[in-house]
Amino acid sequence: MYLLGPVLSPFLIAAVLAYIGSPIVDSLSNIKFGKFTLGRSSSSILVMLMMIASLILLVFIIAPVFQQEFLLFIERLPKFIISSKSIIEPWLAKHLGVSLNIDAAQIQSIFTQNWKAASQYIAKILLSISTKGLAIIGWLGNVILITMVLFYLLRDWHQFISQIAKLIPRRFILTTSKIFSEIDKVLAGFLRGQLSVMVAMSAFYAIGLWLSGLDLALPIGVVTGLLGFVPYLGFGLGLVLAIFAGALQFASLGDIYPVLLVFTIGQVLESFILTPTLVGERIGLHPVTVLFALIACGQLFGFIGILFALPISAAIAAGMKYAQIRYLASDEYLH
Repeated sequence: MYLLGPVLSPFLIAAVLAYIGSPIVDSLSNIKFGKFTLGRSSSSILVMLMMIASLILLVFIIAPVFQQEFLLFIERLPKFIISSKSIIEPWLAKHLGVSLNIDAAQIQSIFTQNWKAASQYIAKILLSISTKGLAIIGWLGNVILITMVLFYLLRDWHQFISQIAKLIPRRFILTTSKIFSEIDKVLAGFLRGQLSVMVAMSAFYAIGLWLSGLDLALPIGVVTGLLGFVPYLGFGLGLVLAIFAGALQFASLGDIYPVLLVFTIGQVLESFILTPTLVGERIGLHPVTVLFALIACGQLFGFIGILFALPISAAIAAGMKYAQIRYLASDEYLH
């Protein structure tokens, strides 16, 4: 398993996506158009197209934000430097005896030239990869492999589950089925709860940043909320984008304070209210347990631990619930 890790990664990714998409395939496959039934093969293709479209849509939301912000950064850099200089230079002169001699136009020219050079360099790298590259071939191979495996897993999901169930010893089949049914219910609740948090936070950040006067409120808010499933990534990326956009848009740095207030409230709302409530209650975990699971898994396994803390904790809790029932009915407890 360790040596085959690079090979198993596409299969693991496909399995996770198939687990998420299988209930949708179940629903679509039962749709009838007269005497015609959609079927699992057609439903699997539709679900895969939905996943691809969602990914492309996310890229089309994020990419223009970066491009637009950088172009605005270059355009408004002189005003930003002059404004910052008027605040920082008196403080440095008073406390440190240092004077600044910054040519804003020269810095803008440097950024513009380097941006053009970087664009040409990136184009050369992409051209080199496309003409030489085994790397792009390997990447495309993994994408094709994930796509193929995902299709077969979506189409034959219930067959795979039944084949695995046949391997379980018959004396354990009822108990095992009950435990895994509980785990499946918990993980489904986790996914629905996490999706609810993402939608709620996207709406909160978009409305909050709009009320603070930020021009790019909608794309930054949506990106921040949708990337919230990766702990700290959505918040951190959104905060950086919002600060840059605010610094370039507003006349003074004091106007950025409402933007910072929105992210502060949003982080508190997500971490201490929405995630423990919408996710914790759906997976049967107390809010305190949710917070402890996030901190403990982060300490033990780092970023990956934080990412999978809640589903793993929910699965363990389902098994522990059955173990508790068995213990309370055992002779060791009763006598």
